[in-house]
Amino acid sequence: MKKKTILSLSLCVAAAVVAFALVGVARAGNGYGHGNGHGHGMGPDQNSESKVKQGFAIAPVPLNLEGKNRAWVGLGSYIVNAQGGCNDCHTCPPFAEGHDPYAGGDGAANAANYLAGGTAFGPFVSRNLTPDASGKPAGLDFTQFLDVIRHGTDDENPGQVLQVMPWPVYRQMTDHDLRAVYEYLSSIPHAEPGCTPPESAAASK
Repeated sequence: MKKKTILSLSLCVAAAVVAFALVGVARAGNGYGHGNGHGHGMGPDQNSESKVKQGFAIAPVPLNLEGKNRAWVGLGSYIVNAQGGCNDCHTCPPFAEGHDPYAGGDGAANAANYLAGGTAFGPFVSRNLTPDASGKPAGLDFTQFLDVIRHGTDDENPGQVLQVMPWPVYRQMTDHDLRAVYEYLSSIPHAEPGCTPPESAAASK
């Protein structure tokens, strides 16, 4: 009887361990993808939900959520505005007048020209990332956008790769996070550059 009791207890413990492991696997499968940029998880975990909330809080422009995945938009805003530093290069000037944090301001972005490009870096000029008339960020569909980020493809100069832009770093992001960035860029208003680059500069960033 004692041996049977021990055996039964062992089986119960083993079953509990297996069940716990299966729950862990299920939760992992529902979270955002991780790894070398090719994760495909779809459900937000607790950490990503806080990023979605913060993303909406820090978005410097009104967002059009019609037909958009709200969680992707929020996460995309968090990545663009809190991690990627996209405003620094793709908004000209990057900060609203009197708000430059390097001069004591609060860092409020230049909403009127937000992500519309126009910043010159020698012979290169940052691109306009805002939606075109068809609603595509920078005129790119998602497949094209992925190609730009993953390979630095310069759609305006075939056979060349983008310069200045840190795509070799951004390409390490998961497909899901890049989808969130694309969704966010699709939701911001169209804008025009606030700076006129030198004639010698080409929009190649």
